[in-house]
Amino acid sequence: MCMEWFENWFDSPYYHILYKNRDYSEAEFFLDNLVNHLTPKPNANMLDLACGKGRHSYYLANKGFQVTGLDLSPESIEHAKKDSKGNPSFAIHDLRENYLPHYFNYVFNFFTSFGYFEDKADNEKAVKAMAHTLKANGTLVIDFFNATKVANSIVPAEIKQIDGITFDILRKIEDGKVIKKIRFEDNNKMFDFEEKVQLIGLDEFTKYLTNAGFSITNLFGDYALNEFDENNSPRLIIEAQKNVG
Repeated sequence: MCMEWFENWFDSPYYHILYKNRDYSEAEFFLDNLVNHLTPKPNANMLDLACGKGRHSYYLANKGFQVTGLDLSPESIEHAKKDSKGNPSFAIHDLRENYLPHYFNYVFNFFTSFGYFEDKADNEKAVKAMAHTLKANGTLVIDFFNATKVANSIVPAEIKQIDGITFDILRKIEDGKVIKKIRFEDNNKMFDFEEKVQLIGLDEFTKYLTNAGFSITNLFGDYALNEFDENNSPRLIIEAQKNVG
């Protein structure tokens, strides 16, 4: 069976090189604001879904919450586990599949870690799996790019030089997806990778969430938790509550 693009790319060492300079202070700023807004109880059970190397998981655990991080990439999970003393805990898991039933108070899906699939039915499957693992009245937060703004401001070409590697990046919108082609040379060998992320807007997310038994309670447009503006906000951050029954 052919691997999906994200299974191949996310587990590549070059993925971690290209994105090594992500802004940790921005992530911590977001989490501080989110925790202040949500006011979780001490020791609340939190799931960081598609956790990568666990930066959000560790930050939340250091705030006193019980955190589990799940990711499809074995390399990311291996890295995440290195400094864990049991909290946060980490495991390899596909977010489309059910996890512990009715266990978590909060499920978080941060940093556009959604919409990677070829089949849109998998989006709905993923949201239903999120509902499955949440307790009744539990809270889901999805942090996604603002599809409208991305479509209107896409950068077609870019070159990044990191750790002696020159990444040649091309972007386009095709079939409702942002497609990023990443080409580079290392040790006299050429590499080609591709990212495909669906342009999912609020109406489509609302459909997925409603069908999975959620009610949207808040919308934010950036990491300061300002109001969502479809034309101008950099992010679409959705807070939803799992309905009882």
